[in-house]
Amino acid sequence: MTGTPPAPQATLVIFGITGDLSHRLLMPSLINMTASGLVDDQLSIIGIGRTEGDDEWLRSGFDPDEAKTSTPATAWESLRGRISYLRGDLKQPATYERLASMLEERGDGNVAFYFATAPEFFDDIIHQLANAGLLREHEGAFRRVAIEKPFGHDFESARELNRKILSLVDEKQVYRVDHFLGKETVQNIMVTRFANTMVESVWNSKYIEHVQITVAETVDVGGRGSFYDAAGALRDMVPNHLFQLLAMICMEPPNSFDAEAVRNEKAKVFRAIRGPRPEDVGRDAVRGRYSAGRIGDRKVGDYRAAKDVAPDSRTETYAALKLTVDSWRWAGVPFYLRTGKALSHRDSEVVLTFRPVPFAQFRGIDVSRLPPNKLVIQIQPDEGMTLDLIGKRPGPELEPAPVQMNFSHANAFGPSRTTGYETLLYDLLHGDQTLFQRADEIEAAWLALQPVIEAWQSGGEPEAYVAGSAGPKCAEELIERDGRQWHAIGP
Repeated sequence: MTGTPPAPQATLVIFGITGDLSHRLLMPSLINMTASGLVDDQLSIIGIGRTEGDDEWLRSGFDPDEAKTSTPATAWESLRGRISYLRGDLKQPATYERLASMLEERGDGNVAFYFATAPEFFDDIIHQLANAGLLREHEGAFRRVAIEKPFGHDFESARELNRKILSLVDEKQVYRVDHFLGKETVQNIMVTRFANTMVESVWNSKYIEHVQITVAETVDVGGRGSFYDAAGALRDMVPNHLFQLLAMICMEPPNSFDAEAVRNEKAKVFRAIRGPRPEDVGRDAVRGRYSAGRIGDRKVGDYRAAKDVAPDSRTETYAALKLTVDSWRWAGVPFYLRTGKALSHRDSEVVLTFRPVPFAQFRGIDVSRLPPNKLVIQIQPDEGMTLDLIGKRPGPELEPAPVQMNFSHANAFGPSRTTGYETLLYDLLHGDQTLFQRADEIEAAWLALQPVIEAWQSGGEPEAYVAGSAGPKCAEELIERDGRQWHAIGP
């Protein structure tokens, strides 16, 4: 980001400043941004929470050791004095009256409101901000709202939340956050596609046989039992993280990299997604739930025994599905998506498998036995790309053998110490909505999954899989039915 100008003068108001998101990601990102010059002393922060405390109490909670940041101490000291605390109830008008006074003291200029709270507070916050007149833009100053996922829990709830928000504020002021879009390797999908003729020319159904998208986690439900048991793997990951990756892969080249041009193309993909029909859910969508096991040297208990999880829970911790994208470019190409908790390895990747060559002239070689070409886009933990090709094995015979070309993001550009939120926060302050979701994208994503949601709600149990494994047997059967196999999770 060398040479990138700092964000304009603004006040960043963080609702839920004392929560996990602020401690793990938002504040470390702001410290990193200060160190790299993406923000300067024109940025101030107001944190709002319910816990008793003052400015110094809040600041001390983010001191570098606790924030686990490697950023030089001078950056933190520069930012530290510009952080203020407002204790208040998010449902009470008095909180917003005091907030309005604090903003007026700062000159009432640019303000971005960040909802780092549980989703049940979204409606209250947006209405209280509107009632206090804090969302009105005037005299060239902006008012923006950043909202974390989950954005609804099905099609109707997402549509209703959008309706409420957009009745109070304009779409251009709303920044719906999916932190996956802040990751360098996710953004690199667009650059890899549209900056390389040799890649884009084969990026279609003529050459690509199928695509796999995987987000595998080794973490279990931990202390998020109350939230997770009401959501599950499908709602928590698929309509946002996995579908955003799908959109990056499937979108047509935009006529510019202006935010609306990019989001228009992504919205077309979401509308073209064809998930399992109600009669096909049992075949093309499967779910699992982890049982007690071991991940490395760590013991993991049964999901149903976790804190705040119902003992008779039917919530899935693993979901896999097959879908298609009804477009000229992708007609006939199946997409296999999977995500789960308490798996053997942490692994987020996109795997594009290419069609085999029609004929191999090599003596005694059956073309069907040659491994296919694959492009693997590794998003985390080891960011990069690998390309599986066929080369000649050394020796007198013309014998083909699998070879691999590797690109490591860390080797090429150095290790990354960012959280992924730096780009999102910078774009929020700069007014660039490219990496944020639009209302129609979110609603179309939920609509594609609605048959699966309804079928799973009506009954049935997730299939058990042992913590530390690659997932349930039903997921293997889903893809093996088509004569294919999942790309191995992990190294």
